[in-house]
Amino acid sequence: MDWERSRAAVLRFEFRDEVGSTNDELRAAASGPDAAEWGHGAALVTDNQTHGRGRLGRVWLAPTGKTLAISVLLRPELDGGAPLPPDAYGWIPLIAGAAMTEAVRRAVELHVPPGTAGTGGATVGSTSSPAEQEAPAASARPSRRRLRAEEAEGPDDSGGVDVELKWPNDVLVSGYKICGILSELLPDSGAVIVGAGLNLTLDEHDLPTLTSTSLLLVTGAQPDADAVLADYLATFLEMFGAFVASGADAAASGVAARVAELCGTIGSEVRVELPGDRELLGHAERLDVDGRLVVIDRENGEPWSVAAGDVTHLRY
Repeated sequence: MDWERSRAAVLRFEFRDEVGSTNDELRAAASGPDAAEWGHGAALVTDNQTHGRGRLGRVWLAPTGKTLAISVLLRPELDGGAPLPPDAYGWIPLIAGAAMTEAVRRAVELHVPPGTAGTGGATVGSTSSPAEQEAPAASARPSRRRLRAEEAEGPDDSGGVDVELKWPNDVLVSGYKICGILSELLPDSGAVIVGAGLNLTLDEHDLPTLTSTSLLLVTGAQPDADAVLADYLATFLEMFGAFVASGADAAASGVAARVAELCGTIGSEVRVELPGDRELLGHAERLDVDGRLVVIDRENGEPWSVAAGDVTHLRY
């Protein structure tokens, strides 16, 4: 594949047949002697990542040729060359997640209209029963069902296909994870590397967890990897460009509203695993001005602004 559309979406695009970690490779390139050749928006991609990792150092492995590992370099500057305010960095994974959510949604809708079951005998995720899974639950969107059940996550069983962002960095299809995002700051330069892992053609036997899915399983059709990648890259850089052009004002740029519309976590009952082995149960009400998740504590009704933590959607 020549990746014609993806190459057209960014100033520099490099596809490698095999990489240990695209984030590590891009970090080395962006910080090395040829750093000037890796400008804002440069992308490094592979379909064979051998030492990938997710949040909290979790290992991320996948069969060759069935997923995409995508790393994008951001060199953010405000007008006049001013650096991005520190609080603005919290929006970066949300912007990337929103861009991937939109790209996956468009790829899915080519084959599966919103709110309908998969075609061609496709299944959204693993065929294991919900009782055997720890899958993410439906969001608070009006199109999703709220079920009274045990306090656990579970896939959306409404028969529809719903693509949503799970705060802060996962993309879910009907409750099953299809993409995860990991952002890393290069403190010496203020640059950011945004890594994403997208499941393309994993089948039921390839899935890393019972809560995962792929574009192939969702649609029953071979995905156009170049099309969905180009869509993600273009959308991500467009959204981030609007954010920076507004002075890193998420509301003024429209980024806050766009992310909130896509985020299925907002309106959900959640469990948040906080640093220090603490846990917060409550209602995810909104995002604050810095992109933090505002959760209303179930016990005392007090709002908490969560900047980092593992979020589980609870179903009732």
